[in-house]
Amino acid sequence: MLKALIFDVDGTLADTESVHLAAFNHAFAQEGLDWRWDTAQYTRLLEISGGKERMLHFWRTVQPGLREVDAGAVQATVQRLHEIKTAHYEGAVNAGAVALRPGVLALMNEARVQGLGLAIATTTSPVNIAALLRSAIGADWRADFLAVGDASSAPVKKPHPQVYLQVLADMGLPAAQCIAFEDSANGLQAATAAGLRTVITPNGFTAHHDFTGALRVVPDLSQVSVARLREWHALPART
Repeated sequence: MLKALIFDVDGTLADTESVHLAAFNHAFAQEGLDWRWDTAQYTRLLEISGGKERMLHFWRTVQPGLREVDAGAVQATVQRLHEIKTAHYEGAVNAGAVALRPGVLALMNEARVQGLGLAIATTTSPVNIAALLRSAIGADWRADFLAVGDASSAPVKKPHPQVYLQVLADMGLPAAQCIAFEDSANGLQAATAAGLRTVITPNGFTAHHDFTGALRVVPDLSQVSVARLREWHALPART
């Protein structure tokens, strides 16, 4: 029996990646770096989960001689860049630069009415989640969710299943009674490794990913109802 829906955030609840990209480039410029990511490069970098991890990976590609002896200074720089980037992103979201994807809010509302629990499982920061959902749902958005897993509570990034395992434990539900919603291959791998059947809603940054093993791949959630999810959930698992 289906009892809960678990949502990723970036790219799944909202098309946030273009705003994140602009925020990264703002941080680089603010700190006087000559880095500037274009859409194609950022699409490739999204294969690395986590903003700090993404920047560190990029730094090591442009400066292969980056040595661990400099790790303290490197980590401090990455942390500072991430703080600037996060503040810029939050400001953009608060100014209305991001909206929930089609069908997301309607499905959440229908799920609550029908007694299903809702949860968040993401590798993004708590600030980013709060900015988006405060804008989309309201100041009391947290009350709508049984559990929220994020980069602060589950530091091992997707495709590792840590955040999903944490959320399932916090809800006290087995994976077999839940459906996850993701937009990327890393997210699908994380959810699947936690035993979750997963609905994928790709976006422009992830449409080329391999979604083998997904419960369903749909353009968005505008045509997805709780009744349809129950039907999909009741079908035998694909092998």
